[in-house]
Amino acid sequence: MFMFLFKKESHNFVLRYNRMIQRIQSIYLLLIAILSVGFIFIFKLWEVANNKVFAYDLFSNEETLSKLVPLLFILSAFVAIVSIFQFRKRQLQFVLGRIIILINLFLLGILIYLSLNLPGEVSSEKGIGMFIPTVVILLSVIANKAIKKDEDLVKSVDRLR
Repeated sequence: MFMFLFKKESHNFVLRYNRMIQRIQSIYLLLIAILSVGFIFIFKLWEVANNKVFAYDLFSNEETLSKLVPLLFILSAFVAIVSIFQFRKRQLQFVLGRIIILINLFLLGILIYLSLNLPGEVSSEKGIGMFIPTVVILLSVIANKAIKKDEDLVKSVDRLR
């Protein structure tokens, strides 16, 4: 049943992806994916007249701008997951990290705009879900620093050869 574990090809596969997991930027990118997709179902964006609004609730909204919010959360998570598997191409991984930052800056701007234009502003309460893009931006910056550090290390080793 577990004979595939003893084949040389599967052993190389395990070793290759074990190196990927050992890099700290992979952990940061995994946290970005979990925050972007998982926490939009847990934390509310805002509450208006005892009606909690989560990111996935905005799909049913009639405004096009509101429908962009959950799509941008999902896009951010997708780019983070793609970036995790680009561990051999550090330059591409760095660019994908910057794209994650841009997506979340745009998402943060949309969320601020939507929260300022809520009906019944007196009785609305902002939720912790509004801060998810900020945390994702922070984690992406930290991941990009780790990627840059890896790239500098590889370049210094290449200079010694």
